[in-house]
Amino acid sequence: MDKSMAMGNSQPPKSPLLFLLLNLAFPFFTPSSSAFASAAAATAPVGSVGADAAAAGSFVGVNIGTDVSNLLPPADIVAFLRLQRITNVRLLEPDPGLLAALNGTGIRVCLGVPNNQLLALGSSNATAAAWIARYVLAFHPGTNVVLLSVGDEVLTSAPSSAPMLLSAVLNLHSALAAAGLDGQVKVSTPLSFSVILDPFPPSQAYFNQTLATAYMLPLLGFLSQTAAPLMLNLYPYYVLMLNRGVVPLDNALFKPLPPAKEEVDPNTLLHYTNVFDAMVDAAYFSMRNLNVTSVPVLVTETGWPHGGDPRQEPHATRDNADAYNSNLIRHVLLERAGTPLRPYSTPSAYIYELFDEDLRPGPPSEARWGLFYGNTTPVYLLHVAGSGGFLANDTANRTYCVAAPAGEVDVRGLQAALDWACGPGKADCSGIQPGEACYEPNNVRTHASYAFDSYYQRQGGAPGSCYFQGAAMVTTTDPSE
Repeated sequence: MDKSMAMGNSQPPKSPLLFLLLNLAFPFFTPSSSAFASAAAATAPVGSVGADAAAAGSFVGVNIGTDVSNLLPPADIVAFLRLQRITNVRLLEPDPGLLAALNGTGIRVCLGVPNNQLLALGSSNATAAAWIARYVLAFHPGTNVVLLSVGDEVLTSAPSSAPMLLSAVLNLHSALAAAGLDGQVKVSTPLSFSVILDPFPPSQAYFNQTLATAYMLPLLGFLSQTAAPLMLNLYPYYVLMLNRGVVPLDNALFKPLPPAKEEVDPNTLLHYTNVFDAMVDAAYFSMRNLNVTSVPVLVTETGWPHGGDPRQEPHATRDNADAYNSNLIRHVLLERAGTPLRPYSTPSAYIYELFDEDLRPGPPSEARWGLFYGNTTPVYLLHVAGSGGFLANDTANRTYCVAAPAGEVDVRGLQAALDWACGPGKADCSGIQPGEACYEPNNVRTHASYAFDSYYQRQGGAPGSCYFQGAAMVTTTDPSE
């Protein structure tokens, strides 16, 4: 996505409500009655499928772009993915070399279809079949392609291609069906969140009426019929930027809020503690307003820039990027609390992005969304306690478990976790006894780090073994040094 567009076409907030997300103004167009109109009649009744469920559970994946100086060879990228224990990736463009390198890894691939290919794919079944043969069948079954993301924010950023969007989706799905893969590979299209208007309170959200009948209804009908997700690109960072002084930074970063600062939807009395959940529920309410209840939301892009012009984007910092992405991982993988509207359904998400795309044009922040630089050096150290080493930035293939920063856990919580580790947890705490080598410095934080890491290493770095009710985090820094 060209994120510079997300900030350029905006209107001022209509009220001072905390989560009043801007209704972005885009140059909409008069849709033709081609593929979308015919597809509306062809799809099954919207909402006819049961409640959504993710067979493989909720996940956090990463987007991989190619606008990177000296991009690593495909084999090295895949080796790095495995080192970081990344099991879900979204390729922004189909790369035969990378698809071949992913063979046999089990990594689940969401394969992107560029906007500039939609006209050809939407105009010809044969072209769509050839595309599937080249990028899916040629690597099947060794490379585990599970999703096709057709285009990117077409309805808002590439409106001239919109009339061919659903035709391209249908043709690619038909080609997969002909190959017997329509049950394994789902097809959808990533949408900008700006297609949703009046998103707070979430219960009043609705799809832009210019798009609803001609585009959204037939698309949602197809997604419902094929058990595919609604793909959305959600950026709380831009909500914060476009609503300065209205949305608290902590709210955008998933940081805990006192009850008095939680926003309450007056129509449902649901409490919202973070912008991400409010955006997801706004999408569900928008679908409900079109009588669609069976389509799950998949967040195809979300993230936070770690740098930018400090005068224009003061919140684009490493600390904030670390906080957002770390808390997103915790929210999806550990808490698994869903959203206020759907507590039973935690949306999966792809972080934007794995590597800084330093060749991308635009404002300085455009090239600074990566978790890593192109040479795999971490931009910052994520706090991903309990995720089993997922995205632990462990470039040396070794991680440790230490006490979380002072601002995230108090001494009482640390002491309780330390007592458990050295007691029921059966960590080796002999080294922090009086007179032993690691007794000094004699404080709870140092002793807790010693005990946490002993337990973590004994568990082989297994998922959940460095959580301790949020008192610990994974790091690549040896706590003994």
